Amino acid sequence: MTTSKPWLANYEPGVPSEINPGEYNSLVELLEQAFKQHAKRDMAAFMGVHWKFEQVDELSRNLAGYLQSLGLAKGARVALMMPNVPQYVVAIAAVLRAGYVVVNVNPLYTPRELEHQLKDAGAEAIVILENFATTLQEVVARTPVKNIIVAAMGDMLPFIKGALVNFVVRNVKKMVPAFSLPNTDKCRTVTFKDAVSKGASAKYSRPALKADDVAFLQYTGGTTGVSKGATLLHRNVVANILQNEAWFKPQLSKLGTQPLVAVCALPLYHIFALTVNYFMGARMGSMNILIPNPRDLPAVIKTLSAYKINQFPAVNTLFNALANHPDFAKLDFSGLKVSMGGGMAVQQATAEKWMKLTGCPIVEGYGLSETSPVATANRLDNKAFNGSIGYPVPSTEVAILDDDGNHLEIGAVGEIAIRGPQVMAGYWNRPDETAKVMTPDGFFRTGDIGVMDASGLVKIVDRKKDMILVSGFNVYPNEVEQVVNLHPGVLECAAVGVPDEKSGEAVKLFVVRKDTTLTEAQLKAYCHEQLTGYKCPKYVEFRTDLPKTNVGKILRRELRDEKKAA
Repeated sequence: MTTSKPWLANYEPGVPSEINPGEYNSLVELLEQAFKQHAKRDMAAFMGVHWKFEQVDELSRNLAGYLQSLGLAKGARVALMMPNVPQYVVAIAAVLRAGYVVVNVNPLYTPRELEHQLKDAGAEAIVILENFATTLQEVVARTPVKNIIVAAMGDMLPFIKGALVNFVVRNVKKMVPAFSLPNTDKCRTVTFKDAVSKGASAKYSRPALKADDVAFLQYTGGTTGVSKGATLLHRNVVANILQNEAWFKPQLSKLGTQPLVAVCALPLYHIFALTVNYFMGARMGSMNILIPNPRDLPAVIKTLSAYKINQFPAVNTLFNALANHPDFAKLDFSGLKVSMGGGMAVQQATAEKWMKLTGCPIVEGYGLSETSPVATANRLDNKAFNGSIGYPVPSTEVAILDDDGNHLEIGAVGEIAIRGPQVMAGYWNRPDETAKVMTPDGFFRTGDIGVMDASGLVKIVDRKKDMILVSGFNVYPNEVEQVVNLHPGVLECAAVGVPDEKSGEAVKLFVVRKDTTLTEAQLKAYCHEQLTGYKCPKYVEFRTDLPKTNVGKILRRELRDEKKAA
């Protein structure tokens, strides 16, 4: 059984072993201190327009006043369904300042998915961008939602620019389908601008929040089953903000006192961007460049060309896509100090290309919605790719468990489990599911298979259910994908298990080519040079793209289900 904490001896100089999660009683305390301390700094940028901390302070207080005027009880759930637009920056602070719980919703959800989440959370109000209102329209009558605030893309832009943006979005690009949301005694609908305006004259009362009050219901992506709400308390998220700040500060302090500029291309409804971009950004006085659609690479590159960026959190697919775009290389990377990779495994080929291009290594970390999210991270002074997810962050313990929950020795492969102040209180209204993942001594079982070395460095082997069993041998897709992605003719790939009469399961590889002349025979020959025979793909299928979540994580499950259906 592992009882020591070998990782502590290997922290980067300046990173403490512990943080004080009791530094703030709530996220509201943290935000209000940031609004005051950084009042004159820019907090967010969108379409060339900047908003200062003091402006977000005023707008969020007004919106909080409006929300309180609706008569919702303390702890009421309020859903937010938007991409990265400035209204989101205001709404997160407003809901928390009103004493309510934020329920982040993926704006690309289908009506079925949206209905499930709103019902499960018991959401009584929602702030939604009009582009996605038709989805809400289909299901709102079957949900607890009684208050709807509809935002438009240009709401917070200067009048002429905002009107032009709304005209283009509604009439030229036709991104806003016709919708008719209810406005009755039972369900009220107002515009975002009217809500903020009414809130300015409403009486706002600062709630008495405690560290153990619920701040977020952060729903898991649903890629492994029914979407469940991870119950994140104020203290959970506060702890992870302070853990991240402690981890990043030695590198970011090299920039001196100048305001930091961060790329917010990951959606704010995702826990990675929520904690690292929004809250840590507020704490450190950073400006977030809001990117509403990271898949539009030319638009992303054009936006970034106007700034000297310092922080770039992203998933491997976005790093990879940008690194392979010729115009991205023309940007100025002289200020880039931290590139944070999470959400999925960072591939060696991507990491090496990014480092060569920007001079800034991708620092891979690891976490989940259930851990607010960051649990481990590599040292920021690492220059070379090491294939690990790093060391447990301050005040965090990682254990490797067997199937019975016993702690394994250093070097043994088992399930990664996490204990620390950032671990959720449990799944919302699901004590049965909570019991499955929490050990009696307080560790959260992640469902990921990993190993810890003698230095405390943790490496993921794979997801339990992604593991492929070939003739009794375990094959881990991450390993196969790491090898295949190093082939110069491959842009990206995914490995899944498919039924096989002889071996039970066989490896099938889905590949997006960088070199269109690459053949199946060439790729198989390459794999046989790099991998043991049972790990080599039996089948190869070339595709123009791979299914991904909106965050950019490749959906192996969808590829597996597709093959089963066939």
